[in-house]
Amino acid sequence: MVKKARSVTGIKKIGHAGTLDPFATGVLLICIGKATKQVSELQTLSKTYEAILKLGTGTDTLDLTGKIIKKEKIPNFKEEDLLRILKEFTGSIKQRIPDYSAAKVGGRRSYSLARKGKKLPERHKQVDIYRIELVSITSSEIHFSLDCSTGTFVRTLGLDIATKLGTTGHLISLIRKSIGNYTLEDALTPEQFSGIWNTTTQDENIQKN
Repeated sequence: MVKKARSVTGIKKIGHAGTLDPFATGVLLICIGKATKQVSELQTLSKTYEAILKLGTGTDTLDLTGKIIKKEKIPNFKEEDLLRILKEFTGSIKQRIPDYSAAKVGGRRSYSLARKGKKLPERHKQVDIYRIELVSITSSEIHFSLDCSTGTFVRTLGLDIATKLGTTGHLISLIRKSIGNYTLEDALTPEQFSGIWNTTTQDENIQKN
């Protein structure tokens, strides 16, 4: 997205304020020019996500882009059991950092090493889950939403929920609904951004001439 923004604007000084998983969609903050000074501050803002967890099948990336590495029977469970489990994840929790992530190991991105088959040390981090709610459930899928601190791995949370239910799982959908007060409803698609930028630039050139 940063490369695309540079291509559209012709400005090199562009950065983003928070990694979004390749399979995920939603809000990504792009900072251009002087706004890049705000990146560090924006990265600390809380996030809101909606996710769908598929039970019974585990992948190496913890999402639908990975290779299936495990299949387990899905136990019968009641909605109240799931609600109790979700409540257990509210507050400050310890998460394992996925091998396929942008986190660094020895100065290199984890996903780069994992794709080469390198065995990575188990690493954990503390994150905060401010709210987690059930949206809907079927016999094999759980749709949930959450508000969380920066750095939270929703893929890991999905696997942890599945494990608590007595099975495995992986995310098949992840949408970042907001970052702080920046919401998906106010966001632009890459195509919309390109169109608005080009139109504005043309208008400015007409005014100058």
